[in-house]
Amino acid sequence: MDPVNTILEEEIRGQGVFVSAFTHSLDPKKRLTIPSQWRAQVGNPKSLYVLPDVRHKCLCVFPAGEIALRLKKMRDYSMADDKARRFARTLASQSDLVAWDSQGRIRVKDDLLRFADLEDQVALVGAFDRFELWNPDNLKKAGDMDGTAMTEAAQYVGL
Repeated sequence: MDPVNTILEEEIRGQGVFVSAFTHSLDPKKRLTIPSQWRAQVGNPKSLYVLPDVRHKCLCVFPAGEIALRLKKMRDYSMADDKARRFARTLASQSDLVAWDSQGRIRVKDDLLRFADLEDQVALVGAFDRFELWNPDNLKKAGDMDGTAMTEAAQYVGL
C-alpha cells in the first residue's frame, strides 16, 4: 500500500468521512459487505443507522456519532410541534440500527431493501458524513451534476 495513503487513512480514521463509490452484490441471505476503509471511519460505537432517504429511492447510512449530532437539532423542537414529532416518529419507525459481522457484512431489513429497490447489485456511494445505498439503475436516473450545478452547489454549501 502507498505510504502516503496509509498516513492519510490513519489521520481520518474514525472521523466518519465516507468517500469513493463501490458496487457490491447482496449475498443469498441479503447481506451487504461494507468496504473496510468505511468500517474504519465509523468510530465507536461500531454500528450504523440505516434510514430511508426523504427525497430519493435510496438508503442513507450514518455512523452512530453522526446521528447523535443530528438528533441534537431535533431535540430543540417543542413537544407541542406536531410536524416535527410526526416526522421523527415516521422516520425512526422506518429506520434500522445495524452492526457488521466479522466479515464486514450488514443485514438491512427487508422493508428498507424494498423501499430502495435493492435486490442484487448495490451501489455504495460516499457522501462525506454518510454513505448511500442505491439500486444502480435508480442512481443513473438521479443523474450527476454538471459543472455549473456543481459550482452553484459548492457556493451554496460554502466550499
